Amino acid sequence: METSEQFNKEQIEVVNQSVEMAEELVCNFYKLSVNQLLRHRYDIKTMVDLSPDEIIYGAFAQVIRYEGRKKDTTLGSASYDFYKICIQDHSIIAAIRKTSGLNLFAFTLYIIIHELVHIIRFSRFLQNFEASPGEKLAEEARVHEKTLEILSKHSVAGIREVLDFCNKSTLPIDNVQLVKKCH
Repeated sequence: METSEQFNKEQIEVVNQSVEMAEELVCNFYKLSVNQLLRHRYDIKTMVDLSPDEIIYGAFAQVIRYEGRKKDTTLGSASYDFYKICIQDHSIIAAIRKTSGLNLFAFTLYIIIHELVHIIRFSRFLQNFEASPGEKLAEEARVHEKTLEILSKHSVAGIREVLDFCNKSTLPIDNVQLVKKCH
């Protein structure tokens, strides 16, 4: 089992910068305002803010769907999907240490764009969150292609190394969602 190493302060700053750029690139690609993107109700958290159940090994991030509900509302019709992107610091740090040329900004930019594309597809009912293993595999390929399409229009230092790394291997399907190494 891997250790649960967390990002340090400087690394968190880099991740925050990649989140900001990822949201901007996804908004531009899907022609959304920031407010429209935020309507998809999601949050992005690193290990320091994850519960033990949200920490996984073998993936760089995962999307978990929760049921949200406004306070003082008991009606089921008032519930909504809330997505949490759980960044797995330990897996990202380990990959960067093992892979020459892989940098934190470009790597987390890819990962976050990838997860945001999933959330948009779930929210627009283009993909069922509770899909079969085969459909999850096909969805991973679609989301990877969309992520490449988004990134292809921008020059980002280190992104070629990230794409080379992501294209080399995948991991088995997780019990919640397909886990791809760059997912």
